[in-house]
Amino acid sequence: MNLDNCPRCGKLFSKNFRDVCPACIKEIDKEYELCSDYLRKNKGTNINDLSNETGVSVRQITKFVREGRISIVNAPNMSYPCEVCGTFIRDNNMCDSCRSRLISDTGKMRSEDARRAEELEAQKANQNIYKGIDRYKDR
Repeated sequence: MNLDNCPRCGKLFSKNFRDVCPACIKEIDKEYELCSDYLRKNKGTNINDLSNETGVSVRQITKFVREGRISIVNAPNMSYPCEVCGTFIRDNNMCDSCRSRLISDTGKMRSEDARRAEELEAQKANQNIYKGIDRYKDR
């Protein structure tokens, strides 16, 4: 039996295919119902208004959107925060500026690794030259 503490309420529960306890699952389902009902009636709302009106946290609403439980296709003002900077976005996990910065940083890291590898190769080549010179000195 796999026991764990619920990350939401802290109670001990038998962990199965979900990461939260059964009581929290019911609570999350109620929060989902509140959000989906409010969105059906107010299609032009944004995530902050939805959170204020329903009492459901922005984090939980974002989780609903990322899980695909709440669709933002027909809600033009709905967006959720970027995982890195918090800028509101409508698709993916990161905004364009964070994504481009990540790609740039990855490229810099790769070029730095390649430069270090070249330096190590050059050091090894120099060591071999000195070993050869030392051999001739010993004769």
